[in-house]
This record gives sequence, structure tokens and C-alpha cells, in this order.
Amino acid sequence: MARFTVVRDVHAPATAAWRVLVDWPRHGDWVPLTAVRVTTGRPDGVGAAFVARTGMGLVGFDDPMTVVGWEAPEGDEPGDRPGRCEVAKSGRVVHGGAVFTVTPLAGGRCRVAWTEDVTVSPRRLTRYAEPLVALAGRLAFTATMRAFARDAEGHR
Repeated sequence: MARFTVVRDVHAPATAAWRVLVDWPRHGDWVPLTAVRVTTGRPDGVGAAFVARTGMGLVGFDDPMTVVGWEAPEGDEPGDRPGRCEVAKSGRVVHGGAVFTVTPLAGGRCRVAWTEDVTVSPRRLTRYAEPLVALAGRLAFTATMRAFARDAEGHR
């Protein structure tokens, strides 16, 4: 599996950043060529499911995900419990999972860490291309986290 983590300090309280981060359709605003739709009645908490469709026109792929772990942050002060969300990816192209945490910091800020642990079909390809997949993922998610931070900082 290719594993990478991107960490970014955000100038927004943890609870506000969390609300933006778990607004699944909003991810399409940060990830190029991607639209996200919730596929369950409830968009939050364990069991919520959504699909990220990445591509242009007929060329693309679906990345279905299910929330398997959910703890919203308890507050916005250092020492308050961080938020943590874990999703399982069950698509035909991308498999594995992702975890993100939102940790309150002083001064109305927070630290967001996003970890992906994925394989790409065909799975045997990931074994050989793991460093390249991890590097590409880290670069893509660095840009995604930058866009997320701008969004979260504007929605305090």
C-alpha cells in the first residue's frame, strides 16, 4: 500500500474546520475534476457513505467511501479532544482508507492531518509503483489541503 500524510495548520477553530472537512460534497471544490455525492440518508457519523467521481465526461472513476470511525472535536482549546474521521475506500480503482484528524491549537487555530493508505488497481502495480503513488498522492493532497484551508479560514 502507498501511504502518505499531509499536515497543515489552519487559521480557523477546530470545530469550524471539522464542519468544512466533513461536508463531503464540498471536497469537489478542492479536488480538481472531482464531484462528491452522499449516498446515504445521513451525511455524518459512522455508516455515512459517499462517492467521489473524478474525471472528465465519460473518462473517470468512482471512489466510493464509507465512514468507519467518527469523533468530532470536543472544542477549540488546546487540550480539547481532537476530531478524528476514518473512511474505507471500496472502489474498483482505489482501495484502502483515509484518516484525518483536527487538533485544536492556541489562538483559534487547528492542525489538520490527512493520511491515505491506498492501493490502485491493478493492485500488483501498487507494489512496484508504491513510491510514485505515495509521492503523487502527497503532492495532490498538499494542493487539496491548501484549498481546504482557504475554504475553512473563510468560514469561521
